[in-house]
Amino acid sequence: MTYYADLHIHSKWSIATSHNLNIEELTVAACKKGVSVLGTGDCTHPSWLKELADTLEPAEKGLFKVRSDIEHRLAPTIPTLCRSPVRYILQAEVSTVYKKAGKTRKIHNLLYLPDLASAYRLIDALSPFGSLKSDGRPTVLMDAKDLVKIVLDVHSEAFVIPAHIWTPWFSVLGSKSRFNSIEECYEEFSPHIFAVE
Repeated sequence: MTYYADLHIHSKWSIATSHNLNIEELTVAACKKGVSVLGTGDCTHPSWLKELADTLEPAEKGLFKVRSDIEHRLAPTIPTLCRSPVRYILQAEVSTVYKKAGKTRKIHNLLYLPDLASAYRLIDALSPFGSLKSDGRPTVLMDAKDLVKIVLDVHSEAFVIPAHIWTPWFSVLGSKSRFNSIEECYEEFSPHIFAVE
């Protein structure tokens, strides 16, 4: 079966995004565009995670759907031919900034979690390394490989995907990161990196 998905988005809590970005607007837009699986964006932001917990409910394993009362309310705003189920996966982008081998490294990582409890545990684990409330895409002061370890410790089915890997800034293989391979960056956690953006 083919799915159309957008697994890297942001919420209204990220810098330079629309204040209208909420689950209702995202659901309507996904239906109109034929997207069936959507990342939630910014699930490490405490206020957004609370909103996600209030508007989504579990669907298939690792996926969420809009609460049925919200879905019913949205139905008239979606053209009949565009109405189809939309699923969400808990997702966030986290920027790691650190020094390694005498060089400053700035890497964006996409994080995916299977349930709300894991997202709350991740917030607790990352909070000592940076402010998660100041931006939907937080900056944490830690090695990217340590971020992978924390994500895996939160839940064995959680995973990390390096974001936009060839852009010059804030990417693992970009010209400014100074890494030449996934293995050089993530070291012993490289086997857990099974995809890149």
